This record gives sequence, C-alpha cells and structure tokens, in this order.
Amino acid sequence: MSVILVGTRKGLFVLEPSAAGWRIARTAFLGDPVTMVLTDARDGRWYAALEHGHFGPKVHASDDRGVTWTEVATPSFPAEEGEDGAKGPSVSSIWSMETASDGGLWCGTIPAALFRSDDQGASWQRLAPFWELPQRAQWFGGGKDDAGLHSICVDPTDPRHLAVAISSGGVWDSPDDGQTWDLRADGMIACYMPPERQLDPNVQDVHRLVQSPTHPDHLWVQHHCGAWRSTDGGRSWQALDVPPSAFGFPVVVHPTDPHTAWFVPAVKDQFRIPVDGKVVVARTRDGGASFEVLADGLPQEHAYDLVYRHALDIDATGDRLAFGSTTGALWTTDDGGDHWHEVSAHLPPIYVVRFGA
Repeated sequence: MSVILVGTRKGLFVLEPSAAGWRIARTAFLGDPVTMVLTDARDGRWYAALEHGHFGPKVHASDDRGVTWTEVATPSFPAEEGEDGAKGPSVSSIWSMETASDGGLWCGTIPAALFRSDDQGASWQRLAPFWELPQRAQWFGGGKDDAGLHSICVDPTDPRHLAVAISSGGVWDSPDDGQTWDLRADGMIACYMPPERQLDPNVQDVHRLVQSPTHPDHLWVQHHCGAWRSTDGGRSWQALDVPPSAFGFPVVVHPTDPHTAWFVPAVKDQFRIPVDGKVVVARTRDGGASFEVLADGLPQEHAYDLVYRHALDIDATGDRLAFGSTTGALWTTDDGGDHWHEVSAHLPPIYVVRFGA
C-alpha cells in the first residue's frame, strides 16, 4: 500500500489512501521540525530526521510503518576536526537522505558534507575526500549560514556513481563511491554574483538536482537563477524557459520517461511567492522544449504558498504526484498534474513530501 510521508515544522504526518482520498493515518514527533524522511523499499524501514535547534539534529527509524520510532545514530564530524583548541564543525541540519543500491544509505548535511551508513543508520562515516575539496573555501550558504548538500543522485546502473548538489557550490560527480570528484555546473549562470564570476561553476546556487531512473545521464536542475537540463551526465547544461517563472525550488522527473519533468515556479529573491498569487505547476513532456501550466484544482487568487525543494514528489507510476507548501497546504494528483486535489490546508509549514510503500 502506498503512503505519503509529510515532514513539517511541527511533526511528521503519514497519509494513506482511503475511499474518500488521502487521509492522515497517524502522526509522530508533533511539535518538532522534521527536515527529511526516507522509506527504504529494500527492508521496509523508514527514517526521519529531526532538527532540535540548540540540541542539534537527530535521526529516528521505524520498522512498523511509523507506528513506533527508535533513535539511531546521527551523522557527526570527527572530534579532532578543531585546530589549536578551536571548536570543529558540527552538523546543524540533515538535508538529504537516499538509499544506495549496494545496500547502504547516503546522507547530506548542513554544512555541506556527505555521510554513508552500511548498518541501517547505526553508525555513519563522513566522506573525507568530499569534505577536503579545495573548492569548498568558495562555497556559501544560499539562504542558510553554511553551504548545504541537499540532493544526492545514485546511478541506478552503477551504485559507485554519485551526483550531488550544493547550495551554493554547484553540482559534483563521483565515479568511485565519493573518492574523487568532478565539478559539473558549466552552462549555469549565477545572476547574484559579479559579472566576472557569474559563469563560475563553483558558486552556482542549485536548489534541487534530480536524475532520470531509466536514463541516468539525464539530469534536471532548479536553480536560484533558472532551470537547466543535462543529457550528458552534467558535463553541459541547457537553460529552460519555465513559465511563468524560471525561479523555484523543487523539480521531479518521470520514473521512466526522461523527457517529462515538473517544476513549481515562484517569484524570486526577497518575494518568494507564487506569480500573480496563483499556485501552478509547470510540466514538460519534450525535454524542456515546451511547457504546460497546470492549475486545475490549485488556488488561483490570493495564494501565497511557497514550495520548498523537497516538498514535491512523484511515485513509481509516474501519474501520482504530491506537493506541500509553506502555508501548510497539501495537494495530490493521479493524472500527472492535469487535475489536483487539496488534501489539507491546515498542516504546519511543509519541508518534505515523499511517497513510500
């Protein structure tokens, strides 16, 4: 049975289908921010990352579909990171979690670090080669104090091949389980930088990176200054004219069709609201050559819902999508976005929406 996990500023909500549509079946961690969720189809285990402010992040796991939860290990930096008695870095937030097809788990954090677990989250190891990249010195936070790693793509044909995205630090590719890295953001433009730095791939504020499950060289990006697509594994990027605005945070790609993707546009910079107060989804079915603006069932007057980078998801059928907003609204569709249905308008601000089984 399919479920939707919704992580919010005030807890986790688990939705299940019913005769009347999706319903909230249970909750967890009410009152606590849930920054990331993951369902592992290999063993049925669920994971939830919490952010406790002064007390830092925590990770919990459930083996009974969210009925009960147990705290597991939290990714952390080695104690010896500090120099000359200075305090070393610490994880302030868990911003991404993905399964590795060879049996492990990947985790991305703020500050931008990559961790791996091979024991269901009982322990985590930080990937030193990524942390020690000399280009890190030029990274900066895109709305956060530190740069963060928010997107992890694991090549379904080769579990050693990874692609990650940093806000703000571009897109990075590794062919060998994170031991070596190649910067792949050529073609993107950082409109917020001085003219001489705008094409620098190392300062690109990528908001979200997704990969086609059936064509791993096909990648899609939502960026602070536009949207891009690559068909060569990120070696080159082509700008997309997404209506009504190329700014936004989330993007998802169809599970079998690499040419079909969905974006949720907004007005950028200090505004961060829907264009003209209308919530819409932009869909392309031809690799970004053209787009449809989908609005049926979505609010079209005085709507000020912003959709965060992890708050849009698609299930394995490619027909069912769900997204949630900063005003606590949640919508679903069963026909690829042609018609949307409001599930709730009263949830806390939504950070992450994820389908699971």
